[in-house]
This record gives sequence, structure tokens and C-alpha cells, in this order.
Amino acid sequence: MSKLAIFFWLMNIVLDTSGHLAFKSAAVTEHEVEFERWKIMLSSPVLWCGIACFVLQFGVWFALLSLVPLSLAVLIASINIVAVMLAGWLFLGEQLSRHRVVGMCMIAVGVAVAGQHL
Repeated sequence: MSKLAIFFWLMNIVLDTSGHLAFKSAAVTEHEVEFERWKIMLSSPVLWCGIACFVLQFGVWFALLSLVPLSLAVLIASINIVAVMLAGWLFLGEQLSRHRVVGMCMIAVGVAVAGQHL
């Protein structure tokens, strides 16, 4: 895989993870009234940062697809699941059960095997 493809792959991971973290952060409000809750979420700069991350990720994903086959891009992009889970644990204090850790390891091994034949 070329250096440019690796760059776009890493940017895809960063933008996807950042977008998910931003959405989760914006979604956590203490208001129980639905209208007020949505009003607060939609006015949150964090939500709009998340939307920007996903818009940028679209462009990065498109660029990555122009450099590698779709079947490979989808396989290596599976590592995004691991990145989001780890970031949720690190930054949001979410729990990682033994089953989730085993699943993350299996995904990481699968990505390594898929990436080995580049």
C-alpha cells in the first residue's frame, strides 16, 4: 500500500473515531424532556464538530477508495471499530468487557492479516 493510501487510512480512523466521540458527547444530556434534549444537542458545538468529522471522513474514504480495491479498504477500515471502542474507554470511561476485548483482538488480527498482503 502506498504512503498516500496509508495516510488516508489513518485519517479515516482518526476522523471516524473523533466523529463518534463527538456524537456520544453531544448526546449525553441531563434533560429528560425530548424537545429540550434535542434542542440542546442540536445547539452543541461538539455535535457540529462530529458532523464535520464525518463530512471530512467521506472525502478521505473516497480518496482511499481511489487508491486501493474496495474489498481491501473495507477490511482495513474494520480497525475503526477497535479505535472507537478504545477511545470510548479512554475518553468517556466506557466499560470494556472480556468479550469486547477478545472481539477487538480478533478484529485487529483480521486487519493485520488483510493488510499483510498489500
